[in-house]
Amino acid sequence: MTERLAFDDHETFASLCGQGNEHLRLIERRLGVEIAARGTDVSLSGEPFSIELARSALKQLYGVICSGHVLQVSDIEAALNVLSQDRNADLVRIFGDSVHSAGLGRQVTPKGINQKRYVEAIRSHAIVFGIGPAGTGKTYLAMAMAVNALLRKEVKRIVLTRPAVEAGERLGFLPGDMVAKVNPYLRPLYDALFDMIEAERVERFLEKGVIEVAPLAFMRGRTLNDAFVVLDEAQNSTIEQMKMFLTRLGFHSKAVVTGDVTQVDLPMSKASGLKHAQKILSSIEGIAICRFTEADVVRHPLVQKIIRAYEVDQAPAAPTGPESEG
Repeated sequence: MTERLAFDDHETFASLCGQGNEHLRLIERRLGVEIAARGTDVSLSGEPFSIELARSALKQLYGVICSGHVLQVSDIEAALNVLSQDRNADLVRIFGDSVHSAGLGRQVTPKGINQKRYVEAIRSHAIVFGIGPAGTGKTYLAMAMAVNALLRKEVKRIVLTRPAVEAGERLGFLPGDMVAKVNPYLRPLYDALFDMIEAERVERFLEKGVIEVAPLAFMRGRTLNDAFVVLDEAQNSTIEQMKMFLTRLGFHSKAVVTGDVTQVDLPMSKASGLKHAQKILSSIEGIAICRFTEADVVRHPLVQKIIRAYEVDQAPAAPTGPESEG
């Protein structure tokens, strides 16, 4: 089966194709179709099901560019993942939601349906839980929303925190004072900050306490007013720590809690505060729980396959023999 598509703007069409037609080549590999571009026309050849998906992707991505979004290779991967899950998904609505301008002409936007729901939940709820595997954008989007809220003066400060859990190495054996010992646990939060705000501005905010990055244990006894608070790696908080954290929230504040309940590093004797919280808090008005799966991963495509392989390997074995019958 062959189908032709016509587009009307040369510059927008060039952005759609990508440098050296890399966007078109990626769609070809993912969907098993052949794409030939000439002028501002495209010819699609392949199976009807694949052509339908390629047509939808190209038309919608063209609209995404027209809406002002600068298309990246990662956006092509994300768009194909979204449309594979939901043929009726509106890519312009998803990609057009600019969460934060991260500099260098780059916008932080949702990359899928669940990310879009997550962003909308953060806007409309005081407390949001983002639960799912690594690479699904839970922390990065929360950080972007926090930075955006600060720069728009919706909050007066950002507080970023993580449990300093000993995952294979004991803190006591690490060199330096307490700050030096816990700093490696907080490094990913600093990395995200420097990715979103100019380094000099970050340093200034840190010096003035406008942005604070601290271990979860340092939150005890505080009341956080006019703040956007992000608790990352929350699966490694205990039930007591989670209760302590959630009750720190003051007036005009918002909290986002992120974590992956399949990667708990706590001792066997300690229950995960994140697992417990998602069970007992889901029905409380003002709290949203957003769940992600490997289909939402926006890192290298192999990450999805790795996550799926571990899920299969760790799934309980189906019973066999006489006991499984009847």
